[in-house]
Amino acid sequence: MAAASYDYEDAAGAGGYSQHPIQADTYDPSFVPDSVKSFVVHLYRHIREKNVYEIHQMYETSFQTLSDRMFKETPWPSVEAVAPYVDNDHVFCLLYREMWFRHLYARLSPTLKQRIDSWDNYCNLFQVVLHGVVNMQLPNQWLWDMVDEFVYQFQSFCQYRAKMKSKTEQEVELLKQYDQAWNVYGVLNFLQALVEKSTIIQILEQEKEEGQEQFTATDGYDYTGGSNVLKVLGYFSLIGLLRVHCLLGDYHTGLKCLLPIDISQQGVYTSVIGSHIATIYHYGFANLMMRRYVDAIREFNKILLYIFKTKQYHQKSPQYEQILKKNEQMYALLSLGLSLCPQVKLVEETVNSQLREKYGEKTLRMQRYDDDAFALYDELFSYACPKFITPSVPSFDEPLVNYNQDAYRLQLKLFLYEVKQQQLLSGVRTFLKMYSTISLGKLATYLEVDDPTLRTILMTYKHKTHAVDPTGKVISIADLDFYVVDDIIHVIESRPAKRYGDYFLRQIVKLEGVMTELDRIKVE
Repeated sequence: MAAASYDYEDAAGAGGYSQHPIQADTYDPSFVPDSVKSFVVHLYRHIREKNVYEIHQMYETSFQTLSDRMFKETPWPSVEAVAPYVDNDHVFCLLYREMWFRHLYARLSPTLKQRIDSWDNYCNLFQVVLHGVVNMQLPNQWLWDMVDEFVYQFQSFCQYRAKMKSKTEQEVELLKQYDQAWNVYGVLNFLQALVEKSTIIQILEQEKEEGQEQFTATDGYDYTGGSNVLKVLGYFSLIGLLRVHCLLGDYHTGLKCLLPIDISQQGVYTSVIGSHIATIYHYGFANLMMRRYVDAIREFNKILLYIFKTKQYHQKSPQYEQILKKNEQMYALLSLGLSLCPQVKLVEETVNSQLREKYGEKTLRMQRYDDDAFALYDELFSYACPKFITPSVPSFDEPLVNYNQDAYRLQLKLFLYEVKQQQLLSGVRTFLKMYSTISLGKLATYLEVDDPTLRTILMTYKHKTHAVDPTGKVISIADLDFYVVDDIIHVIESRPAKRYGDYFLRQIVKLEGVMTELDRIKVE
């Protein structure tokens, strides 16, 4: 099958003007170059024909190609200008505007009015999906991008609104007038409505009970002539809800929203690389903040290994830079997790060697828990955490102040408070690793504390090395445990079974490489 059913070089040549990038000073929103006419006409036709393959090619490749070639410094032509070429189709125009605004956010700086208009467009688009009859199939990549961009623009608006000092009078008046635009309840309600109307939770539960993966096996596509739009948007909205709650600092609710998706298995969320990475990044971060370090480390390890093996296939993807950025952030989060919960046995050798290369020295320094270590915890957390938001509307009656950093500072403070509580425990752990049994008196002498204080420290250690899992069960997250009988501490160290498989697989790959090289050498 051809990658695209028409040629841009021909389309560009026909119009002459469209061969060159459109400059900002000559941009006319009502002017539609021939290549754009051709693009929207063919995209409209493929959507009507439910040709998912062609839609995906045009959305992923052609849209990016045209944006790079012609619209680097300007928006695309306005929806009013292209509407006549697509029979003024209401749904297509909403989809076109969704792409139009996404391009604007990516390449330019949106004005306040454009941010509000984008919110209105999402409202109209989701209303059609929720209450209209949508008879089309769209690629999962596009549907994920809709949810992803919706949450991103909400986050961006909250950050923008929180910088009140630099606002003009007109901007303040607009904010007052459109105080419901990007309202946190509106955002959560749309995501929740998509989840409920799609019945995606029931569909996934049915798959688990009956073992028939009708939704997952087809990656959410409907091969019986129906539409995948509502179901897949509902599915991705579960991940959108996790992300919004993480931005708000409500990690428990975020993880609860993700529960219907079994992230220990492949699923529709792994069919799109951006969705896969966003899911595990936010899942891991939420677990890290809830002291479920083992879950965070395990999932970071899996996704980092996956990215390491597959990133070369995404080099031409528009998401490539974002993949690399999230990759680096997750290595930083993995370093934090392993510093607070030294469970190196959970990490594959490939990931571990990358981690040592990137953060080996910093990880060692963080385990000292001195002032230098706290500065490193601060640095890595600040680099790798989500861009937290304060969703409340500012008080316009009081002097205008910037509050865009408030939510981040609060989360950093809570995280560093947890790190400080781990400080005492590092000393206890060091001594316990050296003994299989030790008396309370002897350990109290080593730590230079009295008996009651030591008992408090040991209780704290027990508390901090246990966490509540998603099912409500209390589980140990330590590689070292103990119990006390007659003032004697008995230490239990979990010794993981040695895994020789990884080692042999690496040696086999090396041997195959050597044999390939030898085969190339011609023996004289």
